[in-house]
Amino acid sequence: MNVIRPWYREPLVWLIITFPLTAVIAGFFTLYLAIISKDGLVVDDYYQKGKEINKSLARDRAAAQHGLHAGVFLDAARQEVVVQLGAAKGHNLPDRLELRWLHATRDGFDRKQMLIRSPEGNYRSAFPELAPGHWYVQLEAQDWRLQGSLRIPGEVRLELIPSPAAGPPAE
Repeated sequence: MNVIRPWYREPLVWLIITFPLTAVIAGFFTLYLAIISKDGLVVDDYYQKGKEINKSLARDRAAAQHGLHAGVFLDAARQEVVVQLGAAKGHNLPDRLELRWLHATRDGFDRKQMLIRSPEGNYRSAFPELAPGHWYVQLEAQDWRLQGSLRIPGEVRLELIPSPAAGPPAE
């Protein structure tokens, strides 16, 4: 006797349904990722960004003229960032500095924090939560900037120096 089985008991039906259903689910997941992620890789105003680059180079040259250099130490035990800033003789160090954490590929991960000078001369602040990866670090005051890069997790010490791209000061 020939028994007719219901359609949902046939393995071939499920094989035919599985591939399109998987594609639909993957499509919705891709849409979800596209909506929630901030890639931020495209800049709307290229001309304005070009003008800002010239200002940045002037800030790098100013850091070189002042003889600035800094050591950044990530203290995981205390969950803080400690910066030791040095300058040429005669240059006064500011009471506050801005420390920028710039992710190498994801603009949405960037962080900015204020560092306050402690009585012993170091600058301290809470360590921000950073995603694993390659980070560019910028230490800034109103008229100068120091920069460097490191990998999180792993590296806990970083030396910041004026950017070599700034070149010699313009005459």
